[in-house]
Amino acid sequence: MSYQTEPAFAHGTPAKTGILLINLGTPDAPTAQAVRPYLKEFLSDPRVIEIPRAIWWLILNGIILNTRPKKSAAKYATVWSPEGSPLRVHTAKQTALLQGYLGQRTRSPFVVDYAMRYGSPSIASVLGKLREQNCQRILVVPMYPQYAASSSGTAVDGVLRELLQMRNMPALRTIKNFHDHPGYIKALANNISEYWMKNGRPEKLVMSFHGLPQFSLDKGDPYHCECHKTGRLLARELGLQAGQYLVSFQSRFGRAEWLKPYTTATLKELGKQKTKRVDVVCPGFVADCLETLEEIAMEGKEDFLHAGGGEYRYIPCLNERNDWMHALTDLVMDNLQGWLITPDAAELEQGRLRALAMGAKK
Repeated sequence: MSYQTEPAFAHGTPAKTGILLINLGTPDAPTAQAVRPYLKEFLSDPRVIEIPRAIWWLILNGIILNTRPKKSAAKYATVWSPEGSPLRVHTAKQTALLQGYLGQRTRSPFVVDYAMRYGSPSIASVLGKLREQNCQRILVVPMYPQYAASSSGTAVDGVLRELLQMRNMPALRTIKNFHDHPGYIKALANNISEYWMKNGRPEKLVMSFHGLPQFSLDKGDPYHCECHKTGRLLARELGLQAGQYLVSFQSRFGRAEWLKPYTTATLKELGKQKTKRVDVVCPGFVADCLETLEEIAMEGKEDFLHAGGGEYRYIPCLNERNDWMHALTDLVMDNLQGWLITPDAAELEQGRLRALAMGAKK
């Protein structure tokens, strides 16, 4: 193996800390031509599809990549904004906000950036940018509250694969999960409570998490348990009783058995029961994307209403909420201990006074 040539280095250049947010990914455009390479990269990951490679290669290249890109592109087109892919737009905004929030809490030089596990910006390209900025320490933050090998696990895989090619490796830390982080739970509860204050309360709250094959649980993946813990903590924060909320799993793919209950089946059953109003929230996603805006907000509504249900409402993800960004900042700071220099009380007071002088509220 040949190792990458390191960027030019000038003695005296301060070492920086890099904070790398990683999300799933998105095609560059809502077209079949753009979706096909994205799907190929995504569905070629052995962490995502645990089927013998030879068999899966035939299925993927012979069937899926010839039929699915056009269908997926049509779905992406329904949620695409003038700014681009919702997931990329929200992740970029979260990155910029985190840079600002961290800047208020440390004097150490640092850089916050984001990458997508599949598609662009790629992990390789962003790690290259961090190296160019002399980031000698990197904290990897998979943007998945609940750990799964096929999400957080493969995000870390992508980073480690690039480090294998580096001559001068940075120090590395990773955040495994934050499914029970108090700030995250509080932000979820605030988001829902504020929505209910404006729109009234539903008869049922459905907490829909991304699905996984059942065998992932059987083989020891903690995802299922972490989703249910998030659900319990969120329900407790909202003051909900057992019969007032449900945890379900969406985005089933293929014919294998997946984690149950399925969100689609749950919504249809609630519709058959003539439920007057259902609200659906997706706590496993910190940014709205295809799976929330199209699958849940649109397809889920159709399933519920067509089955005979009453009113259906989708509650948006955390996105750029202030309380969520503060929780993310706390999470990052907790995992950077020993790497960053934090301002002392005098500096914080000086910063507060400067802000007040510039018109900030007390």
